[in-house]
Amino acid sequence: MATPNGHGWDWFAAPAERPDEALVDTARAFARAFAGADGGRVLAHLNRLTRERYLAPDASDAALRHLEGQRALVAHVAALIELGRDGPSEDTTS
Repeated sequence: MATPNGHGWDWFAAPAERPDEALVDTARAFARAFAGADGGRVLAHLNRLTRERYLAPDASDAALRHLEGQRALVAHVAALIELGRDGPSEDTTS
């Protein structure tokens, strides 16, 4: 089955927008805060606690939601660090 733009599942994704300057400034601050060895150590610890942690099948709904919230926050921090290091993408069509 053909997709609207011919790029597989890309049409499900929202169009990328260039981040505003305030967000880019905040992202640069995150990148500076996590730039050194200590920042890398802290981010690795947060990843171990959240993104690399799995709950047992009998975990409660509340525990699952709590962990997913933590994962979302750590993923957001990591995305800000990446944006602050690399800057906004010039190509928003990919």
